[in-house]
Amino acid sequence: MNSERTFYVNELRFVVTAILLMVLAAAAGCSSGAVNSVAITRDQTPAATATNSMKLAAPSSLAAEHRELHEALEVAVNSGGKTGEAAKVVEARLSVHFEKEEQYALPQLGLLETLAAGNVSPDMKNAIELSDKLKAELPKMMEEHKGIVEALNALKTAAQAEKKQPAIDFAEKLGGHAQNEEQITYPAAILVGEYLKLKLNQGAR
Repeated sequence: MNSERTFYVNELRFVVTAILLMVLAAAAGCSSGAVNSVAITRDQTPAATATNSMKLAAPSSLAAEHRELHEALEVAVNSGGKTGEAAKVVEARLSVHFEKEEQYALPQLGLLETLAAGNVSPDMKNAIELSDKLKAELPKMMEEHKGIVEALNALKTAAQAEKKQPAIDFAEKLGGHAQNEEQITYPAAILVGEYLKLKLNQGAR
């Protein structure tokens, strides 16, 4: 389990680093007035443009992880006792937070494969709005994480006392998920928007 998590974290860190390098390269291109190799494909066919628009959705792996976490939390809630009560507190804090993430923190990550392939088009500008929204809301999102972690600690304590291992596992997994979001997911989502700003501005010249 630890080796799998380490691999996942390292892979996501690689993604963030790659996006940062793309942003820096785009910034260098803007400052020099040159259009670099990651060109805006204005001559895309309608089908290709539609495909890019459709990709403005959370990557399937992240969407699946959210579903799994919801399912594990439901099991903890239904387990009853102090564990179930503590899980309800987590549920109340988590549901609103996940809804915000799915609205403006994850959809732009669906463009990563397209951007990494060197394709940028004007119809991606909606991703910029999402990234700007995330940037503005980031302090609040981080505060919400603190509240969620507090609730998770209480859940873990109750689950340990009642010997409910699935709830303990869930608390640990969600804690790691929150940390990955702070260090990787949120920065990557913001960088997507910053990269598109540079590239679309560059292509408009």
